[in-house]
Amino acid sequence: MNRRIIYMDYNASTPVDARVVQAMLPYFTEHFGNPSSGTHEFGWKAEAAVDIARKQVAHCIGAQFPEEILFTSGATESVNLAVKGVAEAAGAGRIITAKTEHKAVLDSCYALEKKGFDIQFVSVDEFGFVNLEELESLITTDTFLVSIMAANNETGVIQDIEAIGSICKKHSVLFHTDATQAVGKIP
Repeated sequence: MNRRIIYMDYNASTPVDARVVQAMLPYFTEHFGNPSSGTHEFGWKAEAAVDIARKQVAHCIGAQFPEEILFTSGATESVNLAVKGVAEAAGAGRIITAKTEHKAVLDSCYALEKKGFDIQFVSVDEFGFVNLEELESLITTDTFLVSIMAANNETGVIQDIEAIGSICKKHSVLFHTDATQAVGKIP
C-alpha cells in the first residue's frame, strides 16, 4: 500500500529553507559566539548579527524602534511572558480572551484564574470572528488586558485587530495579539 502524506502544519513547523541554512551556517560553524559575551570577537560578531536580525524583525512588523524587539525561544514563551508578565504587574483584575485562542494563551489565562484573576471569554460567531460589541461590554474598570490572536493557527480566521485595538484604546486597556501566524503573511 502506497500512502501519500499531506503535511498541513506548515505554520507550526517547516523544513528549513536552503537559503536560511546558507545564511545561518557561518553562525553554526565559525561565528558561534554568545551575543551577550561582549569581551571577545566571537561575542561581538554574534551581537552584531543579532542586532541586524532585530532591525529586520522591527522593519517587518512596523516596530518604531528595534530595541522594542525581544527574542525568545518561540511563540509559547513569548505569550507566557506577555500575558503573565502584564498580569503580574497588574496584580489583580480582568483579562478578556476567546476560547478559540492558542493553547499558550488559554493555559496562561487558566493559570492566572487559579491565582484569582477574572478571566472572561468573548464569544465568536460561526466563522470564528470575535463579537466586538460583546468584547466592549465585557470591559470593566478592572480590565487590564485583552488577548486576541491576529490569525488563528487552526481555522485561519484573521481577526479585525485594528477594531479590537481601537476598543481597547478607547477604554485604556492593554491589547495583546499573538501574531505568530500572521507575520510575513498579513500586511
